[in-house]
Amino acid sequence: MMGYGYGMGAGGWIAMTIFWVALITLIIWTISRALLSGNAWGRDSTPPQDNGADSAEDILDRRFAAGELDEETYRSMRTTLRTSRAGQNEPR
Repeated sequence: MMGYGYGMGAGGWIAMTIFWVALITLIIWTISRALLSGNAWGRDSTPPQDNGADSAEDILDRRFAAGELDEETYRSMRTTLRTSRAGQNEPR
């Protein structure tokens, strides 16, 4: 008894076909993702852009308004932010 072909039944042929179709699809999908993203691993190597994100002062204000910070801590952090920003604007 030979079966349907080389000793494999119909279920084996179906399973093998599904396996190979899935494998080829996975390979094509992986390659296309890598090529579309612009680098070989599919990761974006550019730093995130500031798309209207909140500034440090806005975050500090929000935390103070939510009651996460007391007034002394808030004023201290606000002063620190102001002086560090002023120091960044000075010529080197």
